[in-house]
Amino acid sequence: MKTNHYESVVIFNASLEDAQIDSSLNRIAEQISSDGGNVIDIDKWGRRRLAYPIKKSKSGFYAVYQFEAPRESISKLERTFRLDESIIRFITIKLEKNDLENAELRKVQKEKAEEVVAVEESKEVSDENVESDE
Repeated sequence: MKTNHYESVVIFNASLEDAQIDSSLNRIAEQISSDGGNVIDIDKWGRRRLAYPIKKSKSGFYAVYQFEAPRESISKLERTFRLDESIIRFITIKLEKNDLENAELRKVQKEKAEEVVAVEESKEVSDENVESDE
């Protein structure tokens, strides 16, 4: 069975507690895996203000799934999205080769930026320790 690369952006109702959102995130990842897919990455963007009200909500919790799955499993996954009352919007797209390369590049840049921040923070801490010793 041939698998394709997909990306799904899911917006959860922001009024849910973090534990409820985490359980929904895990349930979706388990469904992808049980249908023969492989979750590559789950990027949690967190709570954000919506551009316009959706189902009387002004904010939502955004999550982006990158995964490989058979084409047949996408309809099952989207049916689950429609039936889940905690999900207020979703979109699933098939990623092409260029999209995958760009996603990998963004991931590497994000990791480098996090390393730079960690190094700068460690320098600040060491500078504070030197000043307190004097």
